[in-house]
Amino acid sequence: MDQAPVLELARQGFVVAAMVALPVLAVALFIGLIVSVFQAVTQVQEMTLTYVPKLVGAGLVVIALGSWMLGTLVGFFRLCFEHAARVVN
Repeated sequence: MDQAPVLELARQGFVVAAMVALPVLAVALFIGLIVSVFQAVTQVQEMTLTYVPKLVGAGLVVIALGSWMLGTLVGFFRLCFEHAARVVN
């Protein structure tokens, strides 16, 4: 088998991983930034204040975009299995 299809599949894997992880990471980043600014302004240094809003935000993103994330991953794995079937035959 040629290297080009394998490299293209690996590139697509990285793109899919970034597409699926980026919404959750972006929400956690922005919520962390807002909480940090709030803590700096109010001088409240409670450790649970940093984790709980991030978990809630990430959970809401997974609930809202979970079907899209799952569909994207299933599509990529289907593509991987199609390429694997071509290699076997």
